[in-house]
Amino acid sequence: MSAQQILSPNAAKILDSVDKDRMLALAGDLIRIPSFKGQETDAARFLAGFFQERGYDVNLQEVEPGRFQTIAVLKGSGEGKSLMLNGHIDINPIANRWQRDPWTPTIEGDRLYGAGIRNMKSGVASMIEAAEAVRLSGESLKGDLVVACVAGELQGGVGTDYLCRHGPLADMAVVPEPFGADNIVTVHAGSAEMVIHTIGIARHMNLAEQSIDAIEKMCKVIPVLKGIKFRHAPRPDLPGLPRFNVGTIIGGIGPDHDRSEATYNADYCSIVIDVRFPPGTTAESIKEDVVNALEGIRREDPEFRYEIEMPPPPKYQAFTMIVDPFDLPKDEYILDSVQRQYRVVTGREPDGVGTVLPWSYSGDDTSKLLKAGVPGVLHGPAGGIDSPTVPDEYALISHMHQVAKVLSLTAFDVCNLPNETPKDQ
Repeated sequence: MSAQQILSPNAAKILDSVDKDRMLALAGDLIRIPSFKGQETDAARFLAGFFQERGYDVNLQEVEPGRFQTIAVLKGSGEGKSLMLNGHIDINPIANRWQRDPWTPTIEGDRLYGAGIRNMKSGVASMIEAAEAVRLSGESLKGDLVVACVAGELQGGVGTDYLCRHGPLADMAVVPEPFGADNIVTVHAGSAEMVIHTIGIARHMNLAEQSIDAIEKMCKVIPVLKGIKFRHAPRPDLPGLPRFNVGTIIGGIGPDHDRSEATYNADYCSIVIDVRFPPGTTAESIKEDVVNALEGIRREDPEFRYEIEMPPPPKYQAFTMIVDPFDLPKDEYILDSVQRQYRVVTGREPDGVGTVLPWSYSGDDTSKLLKAGVPGVLHGPAGGIDSPTVPDEYALISHMHQVAKVLSLTAFDVCNLPNETPKDQ
């Protein structure tokens, strides 16, 4: 039995309105616009124009001075529940050794290549196509469909944090992170990023006996941190948590790490670390465990001095916000809705629902939305890179198309739920 045969005529009309070529054209336009974290404004302005031309209510939000994100709303009658489709427009750095031009969209078989397409311009294009299918079908909605193209997810959720404080919000959400079109993820790790500084005394190498080398002190820190047994409530479904990583190390003179004088030892050495931790553990307890470990070094070495900044200040271009763990209650309507629409589109059960590894070791914006009262799930198209030595990034076109279909039906379902307590206008 086909999806159309088991759908209502209204929902079938929406599903028939999903257009793969239109979706790929938008994805290509997004690839052509560099939008590294902190540099999302050009992409945001492009999307604002895209939505305005199509009749959405558009809010170009200034999340920081001169830094914008785009929130578009397909208005309903005000009588139903609302749904947010939330995807980030900031992208990861471009790795060396790309074989293709990263800013030119390239289709090869089922793969669409381009900068940022995996994480997560493919998901952004899919969710926008879902909204467009609803709009172009001509079917009316009782509730609003909010399409949030946010900044700074790769900094811990800067844009979604702004959205949660300033609105507009919705009753439910889907975030199309690149975890695979056959997975519906409801659990993710928390992330506590921090900068640890070791502080010494800088002296010219002729007077090395009077110095305290901050880099040497950091060489004591890293193995101690790697040996920490963080306090946590074990989760059998997340056996790899907590996990620890040193992502950056830099040393020099002063807090800005001046490196112009190799004849002087460093009096400031800094590492940026990320600790991923399971639900039930907090960033505060992670920091306490780190402090306890560093205090152990200090007791053995009276010259050892350190400072901690959590989260890191912006100059380190790391997470500037803590990401709380996420564990969606299993009885939330949005989970049921996405599962039902998945079955309609594919005719089968999802491969994974709930905790799906390794994706649940990631952190994302769903925890901030849930804290703001917006329960959501993660459901987006998969992608990858060609190989460790050829890091050209791609998304799977078939996944993008399938996700767009599932999200279009989810939007029609959720946004036509009766709203017993309409929101104030």
